[in-house]
Amino acid sequence: MIGYVTIGVSDMEKAKKFYTELLGDMGAKLLLDMGRIAFIGESMKAPMLAVCTPFDGSPNHPGNGNMLALQPGSKEAVDTFHKKAIELGATCEGMPGQRIPDQFYGAYVKDPDGNKLAFFHFG
Repeated sequence: MIGYVTIGVSDMEKAKKFYTELLGDMGAKLLLDMGRIAFIGESMKAPMLAVCTPFDGSPNHPGNGNMLALQPGSKEAVDTFHKKAIELGATCEGMPGQRIPDQFYGAYVKDPDGNKLAFFHFG
């Protein structure tokens, strides 16, 4: 159902590096780079993440309440991706942990532009 999700960034090169390195272990790579927008994912036929500088030329603004949630496959992978995001320049918004007993395990970061990301595992 979802084709791609777009987040605004201030520095395309920094954003492409951050997301391709962060999501590379999930099989993601830079699929299409059109200058002010780039698509990152496994294939053009699967859901993708797009990073872009805003079309109107104004500064990007992360949305309050907006969040991109990524499912890396296990609780251990949630821990790994949270740590990797921090190493790549993200800031911690919630350490990995069980949020709802036996139902939801999650961790939260903000990317270098302030966009909020969650890594999660059901169970």
